[in-house]
Amino acid sequence: MSNRANTFKTNKRGESRKSKGNNKVKGRNRSKRTDNFSFSKTKLSEGTLKALKIIGLFLIIASGLFAIAFVSYLFTWQADQSYISQTNGSWKTLFQTYEELDADDIALPLVQNKLGKLGALLSNQFIYEWFGVSSFLFVFILFIVGYRLLYQRSIIPVVKSVLYASVGILFISVTFGFFYDYFSNSPHILEGKFGYWTNQMLNAQVGKVGTGGILLFILLTFLILVFNFDLRFSFFSSNSQTTPKEELQDQSSDSDAAYIPHTNAMVTPPSAEKVDQAETLPTKTAKEKEVTEPETIPKPTVEPSSTGINEIKTSPTEEISLDLEMPPEESIAQETNDAEPQMEVADTVEEKKVSSNELVEKYGKFDPKLDLSGYKYPTLDLLDEHGTGKITINQEELEENKNKIVETLRNYKIEIKHIKATIGPTVTLYEIIPKPGVRISKIKNLEDDIALSLAALGIRIIAPMPGKGTIGIEVPNSNPQLVSMHSVLATEKFKTTNKALPIALGRTISNEVYIADLAKMPHLLVAGATGQGKSVGINAIIASLLFKKHPAELKFILVDPKKVELSLFKKIERHFLAKMPDEEEAIITDTKKVITTLNSLCIEMDQRYDLLKDAQVRNLKEYNNKFTNRKLNPNEGHKFLPYIVLIIDEFADLMMTAGKEVETPIARLAQLARAVGIHLIIATQRPSVNIITGVIKANFPARLAFRVLSKVDSRTILDSGGADQLIGRGDMLLATGSDLIRLQCAFVDTPEVDNVSEFIGEQRAYPTAHLLPEYEDESGGDSGSGEVDLDERDKLFEEAARLVVSHQQGSTSLIQRRLKLGYNRAGRIIDQLEAAGIVGPFEGSKAREVLYPDEYSLEQYLKKLQES
Repeated sequence: MSNRANTFKTNKRGESRKSKGNNKVKGRNRSKRTDNFSFSKTKLSEGTLKALKIIGLFLIIASGLFAIAFVSYLFTWQADQSYISQTNGSWKTLFQTYEELDADDIALPLVQNKLGKLGALLSNQFIYEWFGVSSFLFVFILFIVGYRLLYQRSIIPVVKSVLYASVGILFISVTFGFFYDYFSNSPHILEGKFGYWTNQMLNAQVGKVGTGGILLFILLTFLILVFNFDLRFSFFSSNSQTTPKEELQDQSSDSDAAYIPHTNAMVTPPSAEKVDQAETLPTKTAKEKEVTEPETIPKPTVEPSSTGINEIKTSPTEEISLDLEMPPEESIAQETNDAEPQMEVADTVEEKKVSSNELVEKYGKFDPKLDLSGYKYPTLDLLDEHGTGKITINQEELEENKNKIVETLRNYKIEIKHIKATIGPTVTLYEIIPKPGVRISKIKNLEDDIALSLAALGIRIIAPMPGKGTIGIEVPNSNPQLVSMHSVLATEKFKTTNKALPIALGRTISNEVYIADLAKMPHLLVAGATGQGKSVGINAIIASLLFKKHPAELKFILVDPKKVELSLFKKIERHFLAKMPDEEEAIITDTKKVITTLNSLCIEMDQRYDLLKDAQVRNLKEYNNKFTNRKLNPNEGHKFLPYIVLIIDEFADLMMTAGKEVETPIARLAQLARAVGIHLIIATQRPSVNIITGVIKANFPARLAFRVLSKVDSRTILDSGGADQLIGRGDMLLATGSDLIRLQCAFVDTPEVDNVSEFIGEQRAYPTAHLLPEYEDESGGDSGSGEVDLDERDKLFEEAARLVVSHQQGSTSLIQRRLKLGYNRAGRIIDQLEAAGIVGPFEGSKAREVLYPDEYSLEQYLKKLQES
């Protein structure tokens, strides 16, 4: 038997310390970048920055005055306190002379504070009445906040400093109050009345020792949280000295094997009992059988670090030898012969993983349109051309209106410098530039007078016009032009648009086609009185999407309480519509079915969010792009997701009949659904606050207002006036954020909509409409009263029975909480359990008696119940 030894050396400790140091430097740099936040990055206006600097200068000067008053009070407190005690510390005396205060022939002592009566009153309030000498920290708080505001940078973290200083004020005051008995002859200068009375209260509750323990606990907690204070005191550390062997043993318990640099071997450290004994390692290769001279390992030394973790440093002088005893070759051969036959494990053939790029090169990108590859988009021949689409300029009308506007303004001594006319299909915009010195509000107030002089309806004054230095006056044309849907969709702007969900709303005052993107709106609220073009506007929105999108890319959910407005789109059910499973009609007209559909759409939204989470994307566009590039596996549940547009034609009727049951899912969809491609279009002819509630209104930033009857309705839908001054027949205002755009809605007649629906409906379609997820109402089946029919038991009847018997408690709240059901459904299950004889009758506030003692007898009964 021969002994062989190998030498192993390491310098990993130094590398780890270096990495720790780098991490600390990075942490300091990160905190420094956070503290050096500048107000310029917040894009504040110049006036706001100046105001902040003035406030900062005031706070710095105030901190200096507070410091002078507090320091002076420490030396002149007797005279100052004598003055305050005779005047009852009233701040009213600050502006009174000594002659007025000596009305009762009482000689008041003069205030000796360097800041006069103001300094005496401030010091009395902060030091005597409040927190004692810890009030000096208020000077520190005022200074660092003022410095930050004035110079827009900070020398130390402001928020942390204010927080620590506030805690220090309270703690120091209470601590000095704890030692008040040792200087009871002095007034409340050190601790203040806050510290004194806080200690009195604590002493009465937990005693003097308990109060001291609470203060010590707060102090140590603060030191640990702020400074990471190490609580290992000297009498602990003296008994915890470890030998190098014990330290090596401690390290060996942390890992099973330590990697030795410059080798490929894994060496298992010795156990605690055999740390000095040699280890026996079998030889395997000829290189390992070569005899080498014994070498040594540097002896590690243990130094406690500030982080509480012992670091090991190698010493070049002290070394520990590590002898590796190898068994002779004969014994190895003997062990090999006596061993059992070895089993060969065949190598498994791993399947080659195919990347998404290879799939795209081989098969091309996934095309969701292949299911209906022969689908043809509707053509413009299906639409009628109403009118020429060109605007005729009537110079006489323009000149007459201009003269009347100028004459009306001159009657009120308002001179005009320049006037410009922009002719639209139904409205002409006159932009005027008044002479210097004219107030804009004066022109705004003449809205009714200008309407009277022009003898026109729907005068609207925009003062000033956004982005222009002019005042706009919108005057209706005497011969308005009809904007046809054909003329809008035939434009190059609509044909070449790359918007996700383009909707052609009509033309602006400058006769430009206005195309909005519903995906960016992301929801649209439409309101208007009866007969003002609201239903035509909804048909125009649907027609725009039908002309631009493939059935695989878009689905509609149509809700039509009036049952006749959206019935024209029944023909495209298997192409573009979505519905609930087992429903005959895709266009929803029943209120109860609307509630079920909205909740089902919420489930669809949640399922889509789960798919986006698994795909690690943030919106529908990124998800579909990833899916078409074959980066998502369909076997894992991924699929191409079409846009879903929910359109509700008469929302007021739903709110009147369903109320909260409709408002809650719509609010959820409006808040969350835009990222997963679900968008809402809600129309109503009653834009009152009980119909368009605050919850709904807050989540519909885009609002389309046709003519309404009152200013109140206009403010409800647009948060501003103007909708009551429209002229009707498709004249509308679109509010997108802060912008308000006047449009003439594109007109699409009922026969045109029928032609488009029939053209799409005659083509090859999907087997069924797009199916939404199933939704089961929490209230269960029929909610009527009377006897319970056990043949129509709830699906969770048996599970609820086992739950009740196992807990021996028959209560509705237990079933509701454990099975996550609504109260109505849980109450119905309890009634069924009572009818089945599993629980007893209702006993008031007590839980129902459970009539089955164990689950075995219950299972026997349930088995009989199923067989019957």
